[in-house]
Amino acid sequence: MNLHLSRRGLLIILSSPSGAGKSTLAKRLIAWDPTLSFSVSATTRAPRPGEVDGKDYTFLSETAFRELVGTGGMLEHAHVFGNFYGSPVAPVQAAITAGRDVLFDIDWQGAQQIRNSDLGKHTLSVFILPPSIRELRRRLESRGQDTAETIGKRMQKSWDEISHWDSYDYVLVNEDIDETEAQLKCIVSAERLRRAQQPGLQGHVRGLQQEFEEDKL
Repeated sequence: MNLHLSRRGLLIILSSPSGAGKSTLAKRLIAWDPTLSFSVSATTRAPRPGEVDGKDYTFLSETAFRELVGTGGMLEHAHVFGNFYGSPVAPVQAAITAGRDVLFDIDWQGAQQIRNSDLGKHTLSVFILPPSIRELRRRLESRGQDTAETIGKRMQKSWDEISHWDSYDYVLVNEDIDETEAQLKCIVSAERLRRAQQPGLQGHVRGLQQEFEEDKL
């Protein structure tokens, strides 16, 4: 029996204030294990230059988004900076059943909704903390992607995000990205071996018991 083939997938949740490093860590996890897939979020915001519909995000009208929420088609959703974001249920359920892990780069509200969902028992949640608020601001400014006003809003929102750190399974302080990456890989590797994630174990133990009984005859 190949127990690996019967492993259930994990919903791996990464959260942090903007600029703490979760997006970089998510990309590194996928580079480490290409079988791990990114959950493609749906959003009502307009595409940014270079973004591809269905790859970076699924871009929906507000009406279509609300309809999907109303029919139970979203695993989680939130309203952030004037736009809606959410994770469609169907592709996530298919991946979990097939034994493939799905990675979520979401905030604490989305994480809470997933943990409270029917798939909550298969979640692994990790919060990434910055080494300091000063360093968090420096990282946001060094990206050169946002206006001073947007950076100010992100900094104001950062404490709200950080205040929910204790609702996560693991918390990592991202002072050195390589060290944090190594810690994250260890966590994922261990969580994949949780008894609840290996439904094939029960059948394997029954086989051992049968062998044991036959050996006594």
